Amino acid sequence: MSSSNYRNNKAMIDKFRKELMAELGEIKDIDRKIMTRAVNDGLARIKKNTPVGLHPNPVTFTVKNGKEAGTVVSFKVSNQRTGGFLRESWRKTPTVKATDGTQAELTNTADYASFWNDGHRIVTKIGGPTKGFVKGTHELEKTVSYVNKRMVSLFKAEIERIDKKYDK
Repeated sequence: MSSSNYRNNKAMIDKFRKELMAELGEIKDIDRKIMTRAVNDGLARIKKNTPVGLHPNPVTFTVKNGKEAGTVVSFKVSNQRTGGFLRESWRKTPTVKATDGTQAELTNTADYASFWNDGHRIVTKIGGPTKGFVKGTHELEKTVSYVNKRMVSLFKAEIERIDKKYDK
């Protein structure tokens, strides 16, 4: 009778250990999985919110200064272009384990990305006086906030999924 209890107990303990190790294996990689997914969602969001310049053909504008001020100027361009360089320049770095957790970064390689995000002053000529200021969009900061919220919701969903899987 005692050997039967021993075998039953050993079998239950072995089963428990096996399930626990499987659950720990899933939990171990959860941070990297969630970080990657949240930052990829943030990348899609910021690309969607980054404008693409549409350059009309013909190009028309009104002269604002000089002896021709008020004159409407119009001309056709031979190769009409559509912008999109700023949008195409968004990248996500690979998700890596760091000493203080897991990290991934959103970057933009366009040289004018900081001016679009943070704003910039307006000058009429190099070294000239400031004529005004263009407010930044602050999309990067908005996206970081979105990614942080997304990580929380993804983490909760993943923990619930693991709990359901192992709590039968």
